[in-house]
Amino acid sequence: MFDDRTDAGEQLAAAVTSRDIEADVVLAIPRGGLPLGRIVADEVGAPLDVVVAKKIGAPGNPELAIGSVASDGSVWLNEEIIDQLAVDDEYVETQRKEVATAAREKADQYRAGRDPIDLEGKRVLVVDDGVATGATTRGCLRRVHNAGASHVTLAVPVGPPEAIERLRDETDAVVCVETPPWFSAVGQFYGSFGQVSDAEAMQYLNRDEVDRG
Repeated sequence: MFDDRTDAGEQLAAAVTSRDIEADVVLAIPRGGLPLGRIVADEVGAPLDVVVAKKIGAPGNPELAIGSVASDGSVWLNEEIIDQLAVDDEYVETQRKEVATAAREKADQYRAGRDPIDLEGKRVLVVDDGVATGATTRGCLRRVHNAGASHVTLAVPVGPPEAIERLRDETDAVVCVETPPWFSAVGQFYGSFGQVSDAEAMQYLNRDEVDRG
């Protein structure tokens, strides 16, 4: 569906503008969301910042997300899975603190000494390169809401229909270019889906415009 993240960003920017969505701030979810976020921010004429959350892994199975925590401590928990696995409160609280610290350190690294953009009363557009389960995305959206944003839109190029529908509960609007039912991973919908390094991601955050050539 997408040649690479530049192509996805351009298609996403077109989808956002076609729906007349206005934004005061664009927040990209690092690392993969920053190439797209730069393009969308340039298109809508808004400043670009990051919103960072990390998942809480299940005991003995760190790849299974039982929740996510953002850099400010905002948390989303999958109570259904927590109950199914009988995860105790002490584990959840310990992980919440550790993960919040890691997310905060990552956000500080990307901002390189700059203060985060004040979101109070702002129309915020959250951008990523795709959604799989939506666990990390939920943590990011909780952080934006808790910061006082007046309107929150999630914009992604691709995601499974069920995950996108669930994320509507966390947002005022969702823009998703493609929602294929045969979904296993975000990368399968990109011709090129190489990992974005921290250094490259920070360059997108710091540049006024991205070379779209």
